[in-house]
Amino acid sequence: MSNILHITASIRGPESVSNRIGGALLTGLKAPDDTVTVRDLSKNDIPFVDASRFEANLTPAADRTPEQAELAAIADTLIAELQAADTIVFSVPVYNFGVPAVVKAWADLVARAGTTFHYTENGPAGLLEGKKAYIAAASGGTPVGSDIDFMSSWLTFFLGFLGISETHVIAADGIMGQDGPAKIEAALEKASKMDMAA
Repeated sequence: MSNILHITASIRGPESVSNRIGGALLTGLKAPDDTVTVRDLSKNDIPFVDASRFEANLTPAADRTPEQAELAAIADTLIAELQAADTIVFSVPVYNFGVPAVVKAWADLVARAGTTFHYTENGPAGLLEGKKAYIAAASGGTPVGSDIDFMSSWLTFFLGFLGISETHVIAADGIMGQDGPAKIEAALEKASKMDMAA
């Protein structure tokens, strides 16, 4: 049995191409006894980190004040989801060449020194090793994997920072062009054929 975490970020809900690709990925990856947890970042319940929340997130749970425990609760939940997952599927669009702001907010909450990474004499090292990640990406015009794609490159780097070194990208890019529908269908087909052995 495997635990799959599906993180979505598009504001377009069921019409989202990245969500559709992510759904196709789940079809290919999920075995009958696997569990899937969905975290929809577009619901506007992911806060941005301020000084108080940053301090609360770094304070050991046993030492937190009641106010700090409340501030740190969302990060604790998001981190627990990551730790419990064997596979993480991201459905993420390219917004203005990068990740949606809410994905960066999520990253700022789950990057916790001593929990998801730690500092060593050779620099920071991730603590979430042994997991596999997939990025279902969509963009209107930005070529995914190009020099102006700061979404998939940044997310792949960030996951590696946390110790998740194996990341696969399945993309439908330039979908506002004339061949957009064909690109979407090709990405959906590729995603549906992915499996855990990929």
